[in-house]
Amino acid sequence: MDIRNPSRRGTRALRPLALALGACLFALSAHAQDGAAPAPEAAPPTELPAGLPAYDADRPLPELGLVERRLDNGLTVWVLPRQGGLPKVDFVLAVRGGLASDPTELPGMSNLLAGLLQEGTATRSSVQIAEELERLGASLGASASSDGVFVSASGLSSSARPLAALFADVVRNPAFPENEVQLAKVNALQSLKAMQAQPSYQANLAMGRVLYGSHPYGNTLPTEAGINGTDIAGLQAAHAARFHPERALLVIAGPLDADAAVALANQVFGDWQGAAGTLPEVAAPDYPQAPQFVLVPRSGSVQSAVRIGRPAFAADDERAIPAALANTILGGGFDSRLMRNLREEKGYTYGAGSSFGLRALGGAFQAQADVRNEVTGAAIGEFLKEFEQMRERPVPADELERAKRFTAGTYLFQNQLQGAVASALAGNWLLGRPADYLSTYVEKTNAVTARQVQSVAREFFDPKQQSIVVVGDAGVAEQLAPYGAFRQD
Repeated sequence: MDIRNPSRRGTRALRPLALALGACLFALSAHAQDGAAPAPEAAPPTELPAGLPAYDADRPLPELGLVERRLDNGLTVWVLPRQGGLPKVDFVLAVRGGLASDPTELPGMSNLLAGLLQEGTATRSSVQIAEELERLGASLGASASSDGVFVSASGLSSSARPLAALFADVVRNPAFPENEVQLAKVNALQSLKAMQAQPSYQANLAMGRVLYGSHPYGNTLPTEAGINGTDIAGLQAAHAARFHPERALLVIAGPLDADAAVALANQVFGDWQGAAGTLPEVAAPDYPQAPQFVLVPRSGSVQSAVRIGRPAFAADDERAIPAALANTILGGGFDSRLMRNLREEKGYTYGAGSSFGLRALGGAFQAQADVRNEVTGAAIGEFLKEFEQMRERPVPADELERAKRFTAGTYLFQNQLQGAVASALAGNWLLGRPADYLSTYVEKTNAVTARQVQSVAREFFDPKQQSIVVVGDAGVAEQLAPYGAFRQD
């Protein structure tokens, strides 16, 4: 038993238990839904009292004052000087090469790679890293996306220099100690068991293959074989191939002078050259040409997990913002058409929604809901009906205005904090978006027309072009026949 830092070890040991508890709570809520009677017909919306003042205009994000530099070793540095506010500094480093760059037989390996970065370096143990963060009053973490790996640190600006040194050590010199790797794999396997108990995991796994075929974007969910097959040598090789300064962006945000921030970046990263290693480039998706229809039998299931979708476009496409608005109206919020129809009017589900999942090289549109067995076919019909209505009729002006306010307001709310802005900048960089994407988003959202929304709907909501995946009892097959020839996986 490791007693070097019982609180830290205890916290990590409880992660699988927390995940399992969350899965149990999810299962209980799903069971409550299974036996529920259809919801009563929704009451008409109540009119707002007369005489209320009009909404104020949405405020765009302030000019960022972003300073862009490039170190001699190729590292791109963006400095976001902030005046006033909390005396806090945030570091975010993004490197190209994430889940889509994992070996085909090791899907999800980047999650383990990211999680293990702070579990020991060449000169610091995991406990020493945790104790130093505690002494500095700082935090540090890492995560992976389809297109890259993010490492972030946050602390008081008075501790910017020692925090930057620790941050750079974690980024550049992870040791992947054997005991930490084994613990991470055990935790990952336990988390996977909790995920596999849910039909949503099976539905998303099947939908990834349907939408992307053999492309890595469709193979990012972890598997037992992938977790067991990950070893120290593979993690070291992945880090060496991906973590190079010319493949990375460092964002520094806080009450720092731009020149001083660049000097600090040069001090801790200026001599970083990266190890030898070459990461194969990920090609753009070669999307399947025809819709596919898949039923994944789940014996005894009292719900059907429904997924409906089709390929879309990359994150830097000019249609991304009109698509975000079209999605908000269709299924992107509690006031969306799908929610009002399938939840409030029909009572088929607790929640229905949709999204455009956009990545650096491609993306997809997807709608989803978990519905009772007996209404599986009817629910799919309602999805497709809402798709067609978005295509046939222009969005009314008041509905478009509400969607703009919701989309822009959510975006502003999510990017209020300094650390969130730094992370958003790094995320947009990985997706191939320009540096000013963040500060111009609200203005571009408000400029979208009903014609643009309908154009997106006509292209991506065509019911005839949608693939459908259903995870549920095999007995629902008869209900699916009107929508396509479903194969069973």
